[in-house]
Amino acid sequence: MVYPTTYRYTKDHEWIDVKGDSGTIGLTDYAQCQMGDIVFVELPAVGAILEAEKPLGTVESVKTVNEIYAPVSGEVIEVNGELKDAPEKVNSDPHGQGWLVKVRLKDSAEIAALMDAPAYEAHLSASGKEDSH
Repeated sequence: MVYPTTYRYTKDHEWIDVKGDSGTIGLTDYAQCQMGDIVFVELPAVGAILEAEKPLGTVESVKTVNEIYAPVSGEVIEVNGELKDAPEKVNSDPHGQGWLVKVRLKDSAEIAALMDAPAYEAHLSASGKEDSH
């Protein structure tokens, strides 16, 4: 898997694609591979306030339930409503149609603390978690 170079990544396998003062958040391909078939996604409501590194929702797969952590602080301005009826989009297109929420950034300086794509790939390699599919 080649991770999008314009995205920033967390050690917990979330990504954010920042455009101006907002960003789109999702799970990485590595995360969805580890979870298996995703059957349910619980996301915050529009207007919810997220805090960096705190849970923003959960993803349920046939294997497990995992918390999703906010890569940055901000206000939820859009939720991917398609995931309610088609949570498998997180599996089939984790870096595109499987996005989770869009946020208005509280502090754009938080982006600097996240990994770029090469650093994220190095993190996976160092953890022995290279993409296996």
